[in-house]
Amino acid sequence: MAVKLTTVGERSVRSGHPWIFTDSIEKINKEGVSGDIAIIFSHSKNKAIGVGLYDPDSPIRIKMLHHDGGAKLDTDFFSNKIKKAFAIRVPLLATNTNSYRLIFGENDSFPGLIADVYNEVLVVKLYSAIWFPYLEIILKQLIEISQVKTVVLRLSRSLQQMNNTYGLSEGKVIFGTLTNEVIPFVEHGVNFSANVIKGHKTGYFLDHRDNRKRVGELSKNKTVLDVFSYAGGFSVHALANQAKEVTSVDISKQALALAIENGKLNSFSGTHKTLAGDAFEILRKLITEKKTFDVVVIDPPSFAKSKSEIDIAKKKYRQLAELGVQLTSKGGMLVLASCSSRIVADSFFQINKEVLDHQSRSYNLQNKTQHDVDHPISFREGAYLKTGYYHFTK
Repeated sequence: MAVKLTTVGERSVRSGHPWIFTDSIEKINKEGVSGDIAIIFSHSKNKAIGVGLYDPDSPIRIKMLHHDGGAKLDTDFFSNKIKKAFAIRVPLLATNTNSYRLIFGENDSFPGLIADVYNEVLVVKLYSAIWFPYLEIILKQLIEISQVKTVVLRLSRSLQQMNNTYGLSEGKVIFGTLTNEVIPFVEHGVNFSANVIKGHKTGYFLDHRDNRKRVGELSKNKTVLDVFSYAGGFSVHALANQAKEVTSVDISKQALALAIENGKLNSFSGTHKTLAGDAFEILRKLITEKKTFDVVVIDPPSFAKSKSEIDIAKKKYRQLAELGVQLTSKGGMLVLASCSSRIVADSFFQINKEVLDHQSRSYNLQNKTQHDVDHPISFREGAYLKTGYYHFTK
């Protein structure tokens, strides 16, 4: 199909942005179905400026795959993009790590498609039906470059509710065999496991890998508080690096059970405690008990899934920073993180600065980090993860 954009839409495409919203489309020569190839033409001249896939089920009507002229979406096209993505991950695979994100959606020119590798298992998660017609070609390339033995397909909730999913279903093993849905993997020498069928997203959160390593290095002989711990990413790195005591906090008892199991995959001498319940309430209770920790990590889930939630999210980040300060020991480190893409990094760090400057304690900002190397950022909305390391001198 041929698509003519508004001047605003054209400006967006020329800037390399991967999304074309409905209101940026001026004219389409025919109504299409999900996955139809859309040739994007400039507003004023009859010249192709990009190629995308049509998505009638989303306000992001066209997901861009290629900018700067036309392109043929064949095996070579996808192969080149996958090779380019893999090349970015090569330095990570030179470390003692066998889990990584091979395809990071829009940031690797595969909007609505995630591909994560856990040891010898590839988990592909689709968020848009545009990929069903091309899945076979893409899978072949992904398997070849990653050398995995098994592929599991995960589908977003919206795709699970669709009538036509090309005979594919959530959690289906679409290549090889899966003898156990819990897959062991290694992250910078630390042992973990991921449930590739029932786990959140693809089974684990890989984006914080470098931060987990950093926290581990800070934790030797220290007491550590890991808030919103899920399966214990930060906790397990701390334990494996011989933390004296680690306390994992999460609302889910099942997640905390996973954190305990992941901890046991490594040798450690410290104590691993868990607290199940609302994080805000637990933190306030720990403060009333006058508990403090040498390292405090607060990594909440996204508080702003929509524009209307931004103000509430900022308030929650402010509250967590206030609570975190009170729980961090003299000479301790407070690690504050956000994965809300709608809260930009400058805004998040400013909230933390205002809170910490308002306290009577001396501190210095030791580091600011973003995504790990296998989560490259190619457009503004792709930059969701930000973490600050705050060291208290008294």
